[in-house]
Amino acid sequence: QVQLVESGGGLVPTGGSLRLSCAASARRPGGSITSIDDMAWYRQTVGEQRDLVAAITADGNANYADSAKGRFNISRDNAENTVYLQMNSLKPEDTAVYYCKAEAVVVTTVLGYYDYWGPGTQVTVSS
Repeated sequence: QVQLVESGGGLVPTGGSLRLSCAASARRPGGSITSIDDMAWYRQTVGEQRDLVAAITADGNANYADSAKGRFNISRDNAENTVYLQMNSLKPEDTAVYYCKAEAVVVTTVLGYYDYWGPGTQVTVSS
């Protein structure tokens, strides 16, 4: 019912920066997103579980995994239903597929609220 489109992944050298974006929109024509609770970024490498990188509430309160503190910054634009992840001082261990998640999304054409995931975007940091 909701589509999340991620962008901004790619290949960067150690110490480089990337900015990921994730925009949420209603799939059904005529529908629109009324509200989104938390938005978050997770990452996953092959054979590992998907781990939280950073999350942000609707009113802008953010929290970060220890590995992201001081290097990453999460922000959102509620009017555009978009969340961003600015990643600086990237390390090879940051290499992963990054997934966007939108929680408790309310859509005008859908009864109730649900969580949604994006398809993921690859981030590769070369050593």
